[in-house]
Amino acid sequence: MGQEKKKSSSFVQQAAILAVAGILVKVFGFLYRLPLTNMIGDEGNGIYSAGYYLYSFFLVLSSAGIPAAISKMISERVSLGEYSNVKRILKVSFWISGSVGAICSLVMFFGAQWFCDAIKSPRSYYAILTLSPTIFVVALLAVFRGFFQGLGTMVPTAVSQVVEQIFNAIFSVLLAYLWIGKGVEYGAAGGTTGTGIGAFAALVFAFVSYIILKESIYKSLWKKRSKKIYKKASSNAIAAELVKITVPIITGSAIFSITNLIDMQMVSSRLTDCGAFTEAQITALYGQLTGKYVTITAVPIALSASVATAVIPSIAASNVRRDRRAVRDKIRMTIRLTMILTIPSAVGMGILGSEILKMLFPNYAEGGSLFLIGIGSIVFLALSQIVTGILQGIGKVHIPAINALIGALVKIPINYFLIVLPYMNVKGAIISTTACYCVAASLNLLALVKYTGVTPDFMGAFIKPTASAVIMAIGCRLSYDLLFYLTSNNMISTLLAIAFGIIVYIGLLAVMKGLKKDDVLMMPMGRKLVVLLERFKMI
Repeated sequence: MGQEKKKSSSFVQQAAILAVAGILVKVFGFLYRLPLTNMIGDEGNGIYSAGYYLYSFFLVLSSAGIPAAISKMISERVSLGEYSNVKRILKVSFWISGSVGAICSLVMFFGAQWFCDAIKSPRSYYAILTLSPTIFVVALLAVFRGFFQGLGTMVPTAVSQVVEQIFNAIFSVLLAYLWIGKGVEYGAAGGTTGTGIGAFAALVFAFVSYIILKESIYKSLWKKRSKKIYKKASSNAIAAELVKITVPIITGSAIFSITNLIDMQMVSSRLTDCGAFTEAQITALYGQLTGKYVTITAVPIALSASVATAVIPSIAASNVRRDRRAVRDKIRMTIRLTMILTIPSAVGMGILGSEILKMLFPNYAEGGSLFLIGIGSIVFLALSQIVTGILQGIGKVHIPAINALIGALVKIPINYFLIVLPYMNVKGAIISTTACYCVAASLNLLALVKYTGVTPDFMGAFIKPTASAVIMAIGCRLSYDLLFYLTSNNMISTLLAIAFGIIVYIGLLAVMKGLKKDDVLMMPMGRKLVVLLERFKMI
């Protein structure tokens, strides 16, 4: 019992490390987009995003499933004490991931002009060129991250993510500033160049971390090696297993990535068909969707992505040991925690969307209504991500891919009929995305119950957070209106309204007994919060 509590505590701590890092990464990413957007505008954001979404698609093809697959394979071997197989997995993974990454980089680089024509964004040419080498760099970086995650330590991954975003932020803004004089497309390319520099800095950090920690890691694994004779896997067997795990993950991720490309193409074509917008206005609307809505909502989504990353090796290890109780507890906790954090974030952004944009982008404040429409999209995407991570952890890697495809098929007709309406425009893309993620998340949940027999804590994960968030939203709206009436200052009113909303939400959730000790421990300053809440018998 004591050993299991220790393992559960370790899982909570590792997930918390990634969650905090995820928040920092998205905050840095969000902050650097402020000066970048104010330099290149909504039109520049549209050019930037067109190139970036193409890059994201190739990134998915080359390395989307690598960290998850490696972490799962290594955590299972470590749990079984198969020392030599751990080392072999790392070696084989480098060859496969590096080769695929190099091929994708070359295809993107030499096919840049063709892709520009295909996505109907000719000015994204330089953005695509500058992003192409990054695919190879990230493919190698993914191997290191999967290796460390499989060992149960998220610190190198977390720190490398922060390093990556810091370098990305600095050089994206600097290069955009230096190149914007040549034209908005060059400013956008400056922003994408920073992405590659950030990834390379993270790769250097991960490599140095491996060199420093290698001896202690293998010494620790040697001590834990199995006393029983186990089969040493061949390189071909490891490669086959890696491909078997990664292909469904990549397929599912690629489908969701393709939905971004679908939005890009359909926003352009359907808004052109309606005849109500010029080319520059269409690019600007797309820039509002991607440069503002997607960028800002990425912050709460980062929380679910971080917890999903931590849960894969942890659940894989418990599953291979056939520890059903640990699997059940981790499933319920991760879903509950994800929703406790995501639901209020989505609702808060929806109710104060316009005010947040006025605060962040004083020169380009349009697009606030997108956040209110997109509340459901944020929640369902977070839910889909976390359940996908759980299904991957128990070895059902193909199911999320199938469900993602079904969701994407739902999205396309909704896009077609809504985007063409002038009063809907890019709002139609958000509505279709909500439907896409709702279908995928629902199907993933049904599969989870079917294959694990575990029913999520609906009261703790959905009902209590939603009820608290709705009351919080009313408090945020009223407090903002009162504060703005008193101060006439949007920034002060927005920040204080957000702070008030956070206090109201946590208080309501605590009163409803919606918080559990493990949930709070995963939050920043979790231990201090636990002491405080236990003192008032609110946990």
